[in-house]
Order: sequence, then structure tokens, then C-alpha cells
Amino acid sequence: MRRTRRIEIKTDAQLHAMRRAGLVVARVLEELAETALPGVTTGDLDQLARQILDDEGASSSFLGYGYPPFPSVLCASVNDEVVHGIPGRRELAEGDLLTLDFGAIVDGWHGDAAVSVAVGSASPEVLRLSEVTRAALWAGIAQAVPGNRLSDISHAVEASVVSSRPPEGGRWGILREYGGHGIGTQMHMEPHILNYGPAGRGPQLVPGMAVAIEPMVTLGSESVRVASDDWTVVTQDGSMSAHWEHTVAITKDGPWVLTAADGGADELARMGVSSPASSRP
Repeated sequence: MRRTRRIEIKTDAQLHAMRRAGLVVARVLEELAETALPGVTTGDLDQLARQILDDEGASSSFLGYGYPPFPSVLCASVNDEVVHGIPGRRELAEGDLLTLDFGAIVDGWHGDAAVSVAVGSASPEVLRLSEVTRAALWAGIAQAVPGNRLSDISHAVEASVVSSRPPEGGRWGILREYGGHGIGTQMHMEPHILNYGPAGRGPQLVPGMAVAIEPMVTLGSESVRVASDDWTVVTQDGSMSAHWEHTVAITKDGPWVLTAADGGADELARMGVSSPASSRP
């Protein structure tokens, strides 16, 4: 392992170690998404995540992080809560949009991903918001190839959102204050990755980098505030929000999505993007 401009460059063996953490994250998010039904509390989901961590022999990237120390292994953000929601007694209701953000550590290496899940039957506008955000994530992932610049990811995320027509009379808001990050021996590392901006700027992407790409989009203004718990980020105008994230390794053969069960093979193939995922465990 070495560092380029403070960016951690991993060996192939170290990326495989990160993949083990990524697969734990993938399993947790899949099981939580299936469990997120009306009447289930966000605290119930946190307990399930803790149980799976124990089963996998992994530890949490989130528990005890920051100040005040984050009290859970899961971020569970509902509706106008964009990120960093603290699980508790809140019961999920029909039509909610729930973002599950989760990180795991295996042998000292981190994986981090997020999905937005409709609880029961959600409105077409809410489903559209989630899908636009998910598509923007994959547009950014497609740019995570050697030779590109860091902001090629940022520009692709923004362009994907902007090209999608918002609901009648509505708008998309792309968060400015929060974005993606490098990841590896720590959860948050250089570089910071904006979800907007011109292409062709920032460090050149090289094999061995690993980044967490995570667009956050609202059905209104991009302005947010931090709630009184000092963690939960909510929209200023009360608009709904979505958040999707994957940890991605940059390899000579293309993006390897470490937190997707198939390594991103299916989605990248549909986009016509070369990837090593189909030949890796």
C-alpha cells in the first residue's frame, strides 16, 4: 500500500480484503431492505444489523464514530432525513422512503454503501426520486476508470440527475455540503468527491484507489440542516430525499463495485462498461 497526494493506493490483495468487508455490507443491506415493512422500527433494523455483523465476525464502521459518538451501527434516514439518521423507536409507515446506510470492517478494511427503500407502496414521485438517485450513482461509477479525473465522477452524477425530468412543478436538489470519499484503512479518507461540477479536474484515477460514491438528491431545495441530535441531516424545506452509495475499486480492467453482491457486473454490462467483476469472487 502507498499514498499518492494523501490518497491511499491498495494492492490487489488489499482490494480483495476490502471486498470481504463489502460483501458483509451487501448482505446487511439486502436483509434490512427485505425487513423494512410498515410497523418495523428503525431500532429493529439496527438490532438486525448488529446480529449480522456478529454472525460475520465483522465490526462496525459507524458505531462510536465522530463526536458526539454515533450510537448505532446503522444510519436509518426517513423521508426528509437525508443522511446520518439515528435508529430508534420510529415506526416505518406505508409510503415512507427509508435510506439505509451501513459500514463494516473486516481485518482492518472498510466497506460502505447505502440504499433507499420504499416502505410498502410509495408514490410515483418518491419512486422516481429514488431511481434518479440510483441511476446517478451508477453514472458516477461508470467514470471510475484509470486515466479519468476525480471530477469526471462528480460531473457524471450531476449530469445524470439534471437529464432526468423532475415531477410536474418540482425540481431536483443535489446536496452541496455532503459527498463521497476515499475509503480503505479508514472509512473517510481523501479524496472528497462532490456530486456536481465540471469534468476533467482533480487527481487522476489510478488502479488501487477505492472510493465511496454517494449521490444525495431531494425533491426540492438542496439546502439542509443538522437536527438537534447533532447527527441527522434534514432538508430545510421538508422535501423528500434519497441516497445511494457503493464502495468502488478502480482497477486496470474497470470499476469493481466491492459492496455489490455481483461486483457490479450486471449493471455495468447494461451500461456497456468494462469491468473485472465477472471474473472476480
